[in-house]
Amino acid sequence: MPKIAHSPGAPTGRAGRNRRVATSLAEINVVPLVDVMLVLLIIFMVTAPMLQRGIDVKLPQSSRAAPVSALRVDVTVPADYRTTRMLYVGKQLVRADNVREIIRQRMEKADRKEVFLRGDATVQYQDLMEVFDALKAAGVQNVGMVADMPGKR
Repeated sequence: MPKIAHSPGAPTGRAGRNRRVATSLAEINVVPLVDVMLVLLIIFMVTAPMLQRGIDVKLPQSSRAAPVSALRVDVTVPADYRTTRMLYVGKQLVRADNVREIIRQRMEKADRKEVFLRGDATVQYQDLMEVFDALKAAGVQNVGMVADMPGKR
């Protein structure tokens, strides 16, 4: 029910025309809510691409490197492989002794038995050959060496 507020100095009888009607304000102001939601949307849009990163490896460069677009199995040999004997199959950190069994299990379901070997530029060639031999022993038919184009970092 609206409340009638009298203006000061105005007549209060039936003849009084300066009466105003005041209503109680029961609405929610959604402008600050929308502002906060838009700021959160922008924050999530900026941070979402940063969350999908792989393992940082400085790849060697090759002028004949070609991009690969198929779904693939990556094996990454990090710079500290010689001391830790650990490498990555996809994003899973595994011991070098177990890589043969893990790759064999993944190759059972794959129609194309190929693996892409990524090695840090500081990894010794002998270490890459050990991993290469383990991949071949696991039944991989093709092992692709991943490299960056010159000037790309």
